Amino acid sequence: MSIGQPTPRYEAPLKVSGAARYAADNYPDGLLHGVIVGSPVAAGVLRRIEAERARAAPGVVRVITRAEMPPLGQVAMPAAVTHMPLTTDEIQWEGQPVAIVLAQTLEAAEAAAALVCVEVEATSPAMPGHGQLERPEGGFFPPQDARGDVAGGLARAEAVVSRSYYQPTRNHNPMETSATVAAWDGDGLTLWDATQMSLHPRDVMASVFGLSQDKVRVIAPHTGGGFGSKGYVWPHVILAAAAAKVAGRPVKIQLTRAQQYGQVGHQPECRQTVTLGAKADGTLLAMRHEAVNTTAIKDTQFEQPATATRTYYACDAIETDQYVERINLIQSTPMRSPVEGPGSWALESAMDELAIELGMDPLDLRLKNFAEVDPFDGKPWSSNRLREAYEEAAEVFGWRRRHEAPRQDGVWTLGRGMSMASTFCARFPGQAGVRIDADGQVHVEVSANDIGTGNQTVFRLVAAEALGTNPDNVTIHWGDTRYPPAGPVYGSSQTIGMGGAVRLAALDARARLEGFGAAKDGPLDLAALMHASQQAKIRGHGKFDPEGGPMSFNGSGTPYAMQSWGANFVEIGVDRDLGLIRLRRVVARYSAGRIINPLTARSQMIGSIVWEWGKATMEASLVEPRYGRFLAKNLSNVAVPVNADIPHDGIDVGFVEDFDPHAGPTGARGIGELGGTGVAAAIANAVYDAVGVRVREVPILPHHILEALA
Repeated sequence: MSIGQPTPRYEAPLKVSGAARYAADNYPDGLLHGVIVGSPVAAGVLRRIEAERARAAPGVVRVITRAEMPPLGQVAMPAAVTHMPLTTDEIQWEGQPVAIVLAQTLEAAEAAAALVCVEVEATSPAMPGHGQLERPEGGFFPPQDARGDVAGGLARAEAVVSRSYYQPTRNHNPMETSATVAAWDGDGLTLWDATQMSLHPRDVMASVFGLSQDKVRVIAPHTGGGFGSKGYVWPHVILAAAAAKVAGRPVKIQLTRAQQYGQVGHQPECRQTVTLGAKADGTLLAMRHEAVNTTAIKDTQFEQPATATRTYYACDAIETDQYVERINLIQSTPMRSPVEGPGSWALESAMDELAIELGMDPLDLRLKNFAEVDPFDGKPWSSNRLREAYEEAAEVFGWRRRHEAPRQDGVWTLGRGMSMASTFCARFPGQAGVRIDADGQVHVEVSANDIGTGNQTVFRLVAAEALGTNPDNVTIHWGDTRYPPAGPVYGSSQTIGMGGAVRLAALDARARLEGFGAAKDGPLDLAALMHASQQAKIRGHGKFDPEGGPMSFNGSGTPYAMQSWGANFVEIGVDRDLGLIRLRRVVARYSAGRIINPLTARSQMIGSIVWEWGKATMEASLVEPRYGRFLAKNLSNVAVPVNADIPHDGIDVGFVEDFDPHAGPTGARGIGELGGTGVAAAIANAVYDAVGVRVREVPILPHHILEALA
C-alpha cells in the first residue's frame, strides 16, 4: 500500500465489527436520558408550560424549563446558533426547545415528554415568498460583486438567455441522527458529540459556560454522516451540557428522525436567475447571476450560489447579486457542495439553454469559454486539467457520437446531457503530532474525526510516505480534542489541511532522525534508526497554516487561484406516458491534483453523483405554509436514493491527475463535494434532450414532464 494505490479503509474493521463507538454509544455512570419538548408552532409567544404530570411520571428525575436553566453566555462566532435554548419566550420555529425531560430511561423520558403541555400565543409564520429581502453581511464571499460592463455586454450580445431556476428546502438525512452525551467533573466538561468539527463544540461550550478551552474535552472519533447537518453547534448540544450541570449527572440527548427536521438545520430554499449574453460563435460577453435563499428569523445562513459564476468561465463582464429572505424555520446550514451545488444547478442549466439558442454543441460552448486564468481576479490556476477531463469523459461516454446512438429503448426515450463540475478549494489550518516508538512503530495524533470519508486512511498513507515506511506500521489516533487541533471536517478540506499537517509532522520527525543516519528521502528502517538513536521515542509536530487566514478559499492570500474541476456526462431514460425518469449511466472525470487513495476517492465521487440524482429527481422537504411545519419528518415519506435507483456499474468516474504544488504539502485538492456539482443540471439537460421539456426546478417529478408534454 502506498499513495496512489487503492487502499482499504483504515477504520473499516471497527465499523463492520460493531466496535466503532459513535456519540450515542457512550454510557457514563449515572447517565440520564434527555428528551426535548419542542414548540408546536413556528411563530408566537410562549405563555405557559404545564409540566407537573411529567414530573410525577415514573422514572422522571427532572423537567427543565427556562426557569431552571443555568446562566448561558452568548456565542458570536461563526458556525454556531447564537440563539441560546430555553432563554426566551419568543418562538421562532416549530420544534424550538421549550423544555427538556430527564429520566432514568429513554422510554420514561419520551413518555413524560408527551405529558408536557405547551401553550403558545401563535402568530402567522413568515414563509418563503413574502418578498422582504435583505443583502446579508459576512459570508465567505461577497454578496454583491461585479467586474466589467455587464449591461454593455448584454447589449452587444447576439444571443441572450435569462432564466430562473428553483431548488427547494432539503434535509441532510444522515444515517446517524444527531446525539450528544455531556458529563461534568467539577468545572470540567466532557462531550461525546456527533459533530463534523471537534474543536468547535469545545470553543462554543467554553464560551457558553464561561470556561477556559482546556476545561472542555470533545470526543468524537466516529460520526455517522453529516453532509453539513453536524457542522454547527445546535441547541441540543448546549441543552445536554446545561441539563447535566443542573442535574449533577451525565445527560444524553439523541434526536429522533423527526427531530432532525426541527432541531438541526436544512439546506435553504433557493431561487436563482441567470442571464448570459454571447457572440454568435459562443464567446461569452456578459454573465449575471442573482440569487435568494431563505434563512432564519435571527441567525443568517448565506448560501451564496451565485458565487459559482465568478470562476467557471472566461468572461470580461460578470455580476453577482445575492439576498436572503427570513422565515420561521430553524437556521439553515450548508449541505454537501454548498455554493457551487445550487449555483451549478442554475448556471449549468443556463449554459445548456444558451448552447441551444446558438445551435452549438454544449461541450463546444464550454470549451470555447474555458478560463485560462481566474476570470474575476486574473490569477493563474494552481493547476487545472479541466480540458483533459472534458476530452477523456466525452470520449468514454461517446458524446461526439451520441446522435448516432439509439433514441428509444422500449418505453424509455433516451436523452444525454453534460455539464461542468467545479468547487472551491478550502484550505483550513490544522496541526498534527507524530511519534516514533523504539520499535519503529509510528503513531499519528489528530483531533479531526471521521465522518465517513476515509480521512484516517489518507493520513496513514501520507505519514508512511513521508517517513519511508509501510502504512501497516502507522497507527492513527483521532477524534479527541486532547490531540493537536484540527480544522473542520467539511468543505472537502481534510486532505489539504490535515493531510498537510500530518505530512509536515512526519517530515519533522524524520528530520530528527537524520543525525542517526536517516536519508532525507526514500525508505527508512525506523526500528534500526531508533535503536541507533537510543531514544525511547521521537516526536514531530506539523502545522498547516495557509496564507489567507483561517478560512482560506480559492487561493486567497496566494498568487494562485485554486479550484477543483470535473466534467459530467449523463444518459437518462424518460417514460413519456408516466413521466418517469431513470438513470442509465454517468461518465465523469475530475481534476483535483494528486489522488492519495483512489479507492476512497472513487467512492466519494460516486456518492456525490448519487446525492445529485436525489436532488434532481426526488428530494424535497416540503413545508406547510400556514403553520411553518415540515409535512414529512421521516424516511418513509421523504424520498432519498436507494440502490435500486442506480444501475449496477452505471457510474464511471476517474481522475486526470497532477501534483498541485501550491494547494498544500500533499499536492491534492478537495474532492468530497466536487462530484456534487453540475450533475443535477446535466440530468435536466438530458431530460430536455430526450423529450424537449425544459424543467427549471428540482426535483424533476413526473407531473412536470407530463404537464409539459400535454
